Amino acid sequence: MNRILRFAIIVSITLGCITSDLFQTAQSKATIPAAVEPPDPLTIAQNIDFSRHFRDLGVEGSILIYDLSSNRVFQHNPKRNETAFPAASTFKILNSLISLETKVVTDEIAVLTWDGIQRELPEWNRDLNMREAFKLSAVWFYQVLARRVGYERMQQWVAQVKYGNQNIGGKEDIDKFWLNGSLKVTPQQQIQFLRSLYNNDLPFSERTLSIVKDIMINEKTPDYTIRGKTGWYGFGSKVTPNIGWYIGYLERGKNTYFFATNIDIRNEKDPPLRVELTRRCFKDIAVL
Repeated sequence: MNRILRFAIIVSITLGCITSDLFQTAQSKATIPAAVEPPDPLTIAQNIDFSRHFRDLGVEGSILIYDLSSNRVFQHNPKRNETAFPAASTFKILNSLISLETKVVTDEIAVLTWDGIQRELPEWNRDLNMREAFKLSAVWFYQVLARRVGYERMQQWVAQVKYGNQNIGGKEDIDKFWLNGSLKVTPQQQIQFLRSLYNNDLPFSERTLSIVKDIMINEKTPDYTIRGKTGWYGFGSKVTPNIGWYIGYLERGKNTYFFATNIDIRNEKDPPLRVELTRRCFKDIAVL
């Protein structure tokens, strides 16, 4: 009888532990961890079908939106949101931060002299300041800044921020590592980086962070402000698969929504769809 009683007690305790573990696991999946790694798709508040916008526009890609106040993720194509792609011009956000902090450029209105080389876009072919270069995504301007920062310092900053795969190639790649595919980042990591920027949790001065947040403004209305940056990997190449980015965050009232849109660019109609897709998805969740 004593053996039966002891066995019953052991079984009861074991079942209780299992139940507790399962309950704790369920709780941990109900909220998004600080690293903003989206949980299992079944736990995401995903009553909205973003996929119809991709179908309607004939685009292959993904979107990830993180609602800060409600701690929810909305997304399309979760697998792609975990996949690393070349950072392309989205790196101009971090490049701006590093360049200002290291004082290789004094502020957002300091002008760099154009070298006279004709490039793909006519609007690039002139003297520019950082505010203009960021808006135009002028490659030559940010290549000059990267060379001024230098390989060792750039590697230190990218590693300290823990940006993407932290790979900036060799010393000869200092002015093209974000363009040639060395530096890669996932849409999830883009959201993590943007959250750190928003919260001033990056290792830069308040002045530097303030300037970069200001030049990032794409649209400002009485109701909302959108800060963001586009990117286009493979621009001008008919051989390299072209990838398009639109990342940033939208502030409306007391809430903030972080977004990372990533698409395949297959023709001249696709680049503007980076922004169009993002806006359509924001309308679905009643933000725009």
